[in-house]
Amino acid sequence: MEFNKKLQKLRASENLTQEELAEKLYVSRTAISKWESGRGYPSIDSLKAIAEFFHITIDELIGGAEIITLAEQDRKESSQKYTALICGILDCLYILLFLLPVFGNGGGTNVSSVALLSVTEIGTWVKIVFIAVTALTVVNGFCTIVISNFDRSVWNKHRIVTGIVLSIVGTAIFILARQPYAGVFCLFLLLIKGFLILKRK
Repeated sequence: MEFNKKLQKLRASENLTQEELAEKLYVSRTAISKWESGRGYPSIDSLKAIAEFFHITIDELIGGAEIITLAEQDRKESSQKYTALICGILDCLYILLFLLPVFGNGGGTNVSSVALLSVTEIGTWVKIVFIAVTALTVVNGFCTIVISNFDRSVWNKHRIVTGIVLSIVGTAIFILARQPYAGVFCLFLLLIKGFLILKRK
């Protein structure tokens, strides 16, 4: 018997609704519904909790072929969390643009290198765009790091995509505004993120 059928049978034997079982296992009702409909498997930790709750072994709960599927699913989720975490850290590194002297300031022969907030030789709106893109990327990075600790793969994907888009926009803006050092810094971080995402696939 497949895992989803076994779970349905075990739940029925205890006269529990999906919601009641979800409360006992500290998961959502949607997760129970997904497992019982055969649309996915629980994580290793949830599998242990199910086996413990129904006083059976994991071997009785899930078959050999299903264990391989579960291990593969667990590996993919771990890889996605790791990628999301690293991408979040890379986005947070954009805060260095506020601290490092990578922006050209001045004209002619009197060009000096300053941090983002110290730039005076650019238009006000350009500086606001620089600050906004940099701040949004840093905030996205912090959000990605926090979200990577939850079992929400869709959230992780959205944060990674948002980070990639912000990195592309930041790189393009800095290069078009003739700020090559800042542009190269952003491009370097973007390439690392791209490598991580391609390696995961």
